[in-house]
Amino acid sequence: MQTKAYAAESAVAPFAPVTIQRRAAGPTDIVIDILFCGVCHSDLHQARSEWQGTRYPCVPGHEIVGRVVSVGAQATKFQPGALVGVGCMVDSCRRCFSCDDGLEQYCEHGFLPTYNGAFDGSGDNTFGGYSERIVVDEHFVLAIRHEEAQLAGVAPLLCAGITTWSPLRHWNVGPGKTVGVVGIGGLGHMGVKLAHALGATTIAFTTSESKRAAALALGADEVVVSRDAAAMAAQANRFDLILDTVAVSHDLDAYIALLKRDGTLTVVGVPQTPHPSPSPAQLIFKRRQIAGSLIGGIKETQEMLDFCAGKGIVADIEMIAMQEIEQAYARMTASDVKYRFVIDMATLKA
Repeated sequence: MQTKAYAAESAVAPFAPVTIQRRAAGPTDIVIDILFCGVCHSDLHQARSEWQGTRYPCVPGHEIVGRVVSVGAQATKFQPGALVGVGCMVDSCRRCFSCDDGLEQYCEHGFLPTYNGAFDGSGDNTFGGYSERIVVDEHFVLAIRHEEAQLAGVAPLLCAGITTWSPLRHWNVGPGKTVGVVGIGGLGHMGVKLAHALGATTIAFTTSESKRAAALALGADEVVVSRDAAAMAAQANRFDLILDTVAVSHDLDAYIALLKRDGTLTVVGVPQTPHPSPSPAQLIFKRRQIAGSLIGGIKETQEMLDFCAGKGIVADIEMIAMQEIEQAYARMTASDVKYRFVIDMATLKA
């Protein structure tokens, strides 16, 4: 199936229109007409070879919302016309203990990423959502139950939403818990929204006083400027969970000190260089933990989408045309977006 797309042909080449070949739909496949695609910072890292192993041409995009065009003869989950989503993965081994537990993101054989992956058998590159259509096995397709007017804001839930939802659920966030969210960007703004909606006391940490009003508007009960030593010290021994969404190297000890006994600092941002090594004493004397978390499984992603639909939660976005992707990447590099760019794919089809 020939499909229009936007691709980077090398680490330094600007994005340009291309025609890619999608596989023919198999018996359990869903063919999706892409309506909106979020722009994740990992798109930029991969396309520019800031992460290793980029396969060119690179067609990024793993925050996909669209409408079902057709379904395979054995597919039972969706019918043509249904609104659906596709996130960061489009396959896994489906037989290891992680896949059996519905945690395909931890597949022992590695999940197949929506883009920059190699299909089993052929080794062909996977192409993501910067394109007209995509073909995905029904197991990895999610039902979208939001109102159609909200669909653009739903797209970032497929990555930013589930990346913050999964640790919030794993560490049983809810009423009576105190949660900190470090960084108010694409991930962090969803972390604040979701922790608040789950009923936790939610405190946002930011390096900038100018972000205080925005963080409160997202649902934070309080905002702490992390460069204010006195304000940080006042938070000591307070938090059950701190969700660290910052993707640059920084001092983790400053946040470990804020955890209660048995509290957890969960890292979801991947810096280009490692964080400085934390002090073991801060962990040992309060039985605190440092943990990590990776996106989410299909079951919990559907749970997150349904929760957000029921609460009317979407990402805060700026809509762009496909042809504006280079400008969007430049603005992302400068942290100049509130809080996620989303591509209106009608601009590619036109």
